[in-house]
Amino acid sequence: MTVRLFEGKDHATAYLQYRVAPHELISKIMSYVKKKSPNQLNLAVDVGCGSGQGTTLLAPYFSNVVGTDISSAQLEMALVNSNPPNVSYRQCPAEELPFASGEVDLVTAMTAAHWFDRPKFLLEADRVLRPGGCLALLSYTMDMGLEYGDVSNTLNDICKEFYAVLLHFRDPYIGSSSVKIYSDMFDSCSYPDKEWTECLLVKKILPLNGYIGMVQTFSNYQKLQQKDPAEAERLSNDIRNKLLSAMKVSSPDTEVTVVVKYFYWLACKPQSF
Repeated sequence: MTVRLFEGKDHATAYLQYRVAPHELISKIMSYVKKKSPNQLNLAVDVGCGSGQGTTLLAPYFSNVVGTDISSAQLEMALVNSNPPNVSYRQCPAEELPFASGEVDLVTAMTAAHWFDRPKFLLEADRVLRPGGCLALLSYTMDMGLEYGDVSNTLNDICKEFYAVLLHFRDPYIGSSSVKIYSDMFDSCSYPDKEWTECLLVKKILPLNGYIGMVQTFSNYQKLQQKDPAEAERLSNDIRNKLLSAMKVSSPDTEVTVVVKYFYWLACKPQSF
């Protein structure tokens, strides 16, 4: 089963505007890839690329980078981006990649693999990867923290209120923990050379409105918005106002430090496969 979300144009636009590009994770991925196969960096494929924030970060390392997504609206936003000349996009399911067997040097999925038909995707990634090619799957937890002066603990208590409401709208396909999904995929990967990292804290400075906008792109917020737009707007406004009050500022453009908890795993296909 594959879950199809994030396909509306408004959602795709917000995704491009608010989702954070995983710069720090790219350096971790590429350090691993270069260690495993330093002389074969021809083609990288970013599956479930969305609006391409992560896809373009691979461009300096590979001759060609292709982002794939099932959503035409997301790919339209990706093309709005400033793309390097070696980056292109293809529309296709994650489980049916338009590449020849053994053609790809790196397959990534950045905050997307939990929506795939996971067993079929892993088989397809194995098919397109060349012997010695690498697979990198990463995501982050929803319980992001905020840092601002000496009121960080208060801000995080308010954020927890936000997440607690949205938890009721979490899609049953991804269950209660995305970390477990990725851990289970890691365990099911047959490659003996693999590495799992459960927590990498990444800090981003964003306007407070940027933090709110990012949470609004999450699938559970989108479900609330579809069910009751007025309630979704009320919730966002209430959380924003509580955060502003705790920060003792009036402008939602005031910058805060957002602490994102990433987890990821890396694997190298054996040469003998």
